[in-house]
Amino acid sequence: MPAIYDWFSRHRFAVDVILMSVLWLAVSPFSLLIAGDINLGIMHRASGFVFTTALVVPLAWRRTRTVMAGSIIAAVAILQWALAIQPMPADMAVPLIVYALAAFGPRWASLGGLALALLGAIMLVTRYFYDLTSTSIAELPYGVVTVLAVWVLVLLSWTAGDLTRTKRLRGQALEDRAHRLEIEAQQERQLAASDERAHIAREMHDIVAHSLSVIITQADGARYAAAANPEIAPETLATIAQTGRTSLQEMRRLLGVLRGGEEASTRPLPGLGQLDELLLGIRAAGLPVTCSVTGEARRPLPGGAELTAYRTLQEGLTNVMKHAGPNVQAAVNLAWNARGLEVSVRDDGKGATASFSDTRPEHDGGNGLRGMAERVRLYDGTLAAGPLAGGGFGITAFIPYTEK
Repeated sequence: MPAIYDWFSRHRFAVDVILMSVLWLAVSPFSLLIAGDINLGIMHRASGFVFTTALVVPLAWRRTRTVMAGSIIAAVAILQWALAIQPMPADMAVPLIVYALAAFGPRWASLGGLALALLGAIMLVTRYFYDLTSTSIAELPYGVVTVLAVWVLVLLSWTAGDLTRTKRLRGQALEDRAHRLEIEAQQERQLAASDERAHIAREMHDIVAHSLSVIITQADGARYAAAANPEIAPETLATIAQTGRTSLQEMRRLLGVLRGGEEASTRPLPGLGQLDELLLGIRAAGLPVTCSVTGEARRPLPGGAELTAYRTLQEGLTNVMKHAGPNVQAAVNLAWNARGLEVSVRDDGKGATASFSDTRPEHDGGNGLRGMAERVRLYDGTLAAGPLAGGGFGITAFIPYTEK
């Protein structure tokens, strides 16, 4: 059944041609017997056949070109009235086209067809059934009843067509809504995929940049210190190896998520609970760093917000190692207040202002501070980064307790 319905929907003109042909074959024999008089001349019978054809054939376009079909049928009906051609079965095309105009035509054509059909009912009755100039007043009620009967037929046809229009428009609205929802769902999937790719890119940047910074710092320090104290080399190499193994594990975990394999690591992402491990690694890389916690008692943050705070501190310390210069010290502070958590990384590097002048969030061309700013904004937070008044550079991020 759905296949048949789809075929009928796709081939409306073909269906209407078939229905019109069946109707024409059914009513055309009666056109030869207008008004039941078999003694009419050949011209009268021919005119009846012509008018039958002219009234029925336009119904083939009742859905595809409704206004054109209605105009032709109206013109033929008026011409039939003007030439005093007797009513015939083909005149049923009038209520049929009234229905079609109401169902498939524009609103103005629907109302215009209704008004013309109602007027045509009066013209029909006064022309063929009730002569106002000769019929007695006593027969007037019969004429009125006839007009009302024709009006009922016309109004029923128009009402059925209008209900069909309402149903059709409702169906189209539902189809359009479903189509829009499908498009919106596709766009949401694309945005989600894009957001996930950006998230993974930030994770990869944080892992690679931090780990390579530690490894490079350790390698440079060991290269200079090994000449004076060879015993430092094994310890430095051990730190490099441990940092490399940890980074490799993180990379494998992210790549496993990208591949979607069932054996991908599901180890929890780092949070503030792993801050001590991060600071130990930074100190082992040769950067003196202090950590302080101030403010009210800690309240829980969403898991993603904790990861954001951790990555902000990690990125800030990595930038200190990369840009702040030699003999630098860093300070990490976690300040809890009634609204949320404020984390900051400050250093006293003498060349910090120049080093960071092009890496502020609004000017960063890579995934550094810009990635940090994007992370913080996801949780309705704010990020500020810039040179300090007494020298050095500072990064401060505020993350509220709850997501909005």
